[in-house]
Amino acid sequence: MNMKAYRITGTLPLGAATQKFTQDVAANSIDDAKHIVLSTLGGRHKVNRRQISIESTEEIKPSSSKDPKIIHEFRNEIESSSEEE
Repeated sequence: MNMKAYRITGTLPLGAATQKFTQDVAANSIDDAKHIVLSTLGGRHKVNRRQISIESTEEIKPSSSKDPKIIHEFRNEIESSSEEE
């Protein structure tokens, strides 16, 4: 399968406050992208998956992301698209 870039936004509880988040991830499908975000945020902040609320998921162009992991994953595609412009 081809990897695609996804932007996922939502909220998670951090103590008494609720924090909004936006993450760009590379995944094979939307379900995989959601799994990656839930796993990353849950592990990093010690929050259960069911406490994390995902509000939107969208496929994005890799060149529109500033996330280093996305830039690295799609570096050949980004370079070829910038040469065409």
